[in-house]
Amino acid sequence: MDMALKEVRSHEEMLGTLDEKKKNYILLYKKGSETSECSYKNIEAALIKVKDVNVVAADVSQVRDIHSNYSVTTAPSLLVFDGKKFSKIVKGCNGPDYYKGLFEDSLYSSSAEDGEKPQKRVTVYSTPTCSWCNTLKTHLKKNGIHFRDIDVSKDQKAAEAMVSRSGQQGVPQTDINGEIIVGFDKNRINTLLGIQ
Repeated sequence: MDMALKEVRSHEEMLGTLDEKKKNYILLYKKGSETSECSYKNIEAALIKVKDVNVVAADVSQVRDIHSNYSVTTAPSLLVFDGKKFSKIVKGCNGPDYYKGLFEDSLYSSSAEDGEKPQKRVTVYSTPTCSWCNTLKTHLKKNGIHFRDIDVSKDQKAAEAMVSRSGQQGVPQTDINGEIIVGFDKNRINTLLGIQ
């Protein structure tokens, strides 16, 4: 099934697609470039698994007024907006799981319902081959805890930051509002997150 991203043809048209209430993503890519095609394809793969995400694309060989507005010099680049406010650029081609995590994180970080306590910020450092990592993530999902998942086997900087904070190389590691838990310490995680 071919679900091509919605294309925009100008900066003005792009601004018109931004939804004030959520994060928005604009992929600047160059048709025919291997890295761009990789990024485009992986974002599409991520969108099959994550619904209700606003992602549009612009081919920089045809649209000339978007990248200059955000000092973008390389394609592919994914522009991230909080509502209508430009927040950051994700460069290059990343795997579908990276994009899926990026999109899910933005869905989860939307504001809490009235009267609902805001959830603590949770980041899980994991690798795809780690069974305790999967157990931990399943536990969080089952309890409705939104979290950001960082695959340290693919992100060297994140792996180094994780080790410098905890002094440990093993995964999973969970950062709950700045407090690091090494391994799947269910009782401690439940206590910190208020899971009954």
